[in-house]
Amino acid sequence: MELIADLLREENEARAVDLARRMGVSQATVTATIGRLQRDGLVETKPYRGLFLTEAGQAMATAAKTRHDLMVRFLVAVGLDPETAEEDAEGLEHHASDKALAAFARFLETRR
Repeated sequence: MELIADLLREENEARAVDLARRMGVSQATVTATIGRLQRDGLVETKPYRGLFLTEAGQAMATAAKTRHDLMVRFLVAVGLDPETAEEDAEGLEHHASDKALAAFARFLETRR
């Protein structure tokens, strides 16, 4: 969801081939995932126009971006370089609980 939103923001278009290339997976994998996202009401496809986020999809993408940015800021605050923090946040953000994220946010607030 986050990558689709990024592509729409950066390139005004999100296509399955672009998602596959950026994620390093096959186009078949992306197509299957897009089908699931469509069934869940998060993504719409338009012939010859690529992918678009529904309102629910945009909300999910925004929440994912917020989690990601919080994780990056936390990792940098505890001493990780920004490049590594960005890479590590990609995996960690999906495994951190809401409690952990809230604790990270409180930690960052106290450092202001």
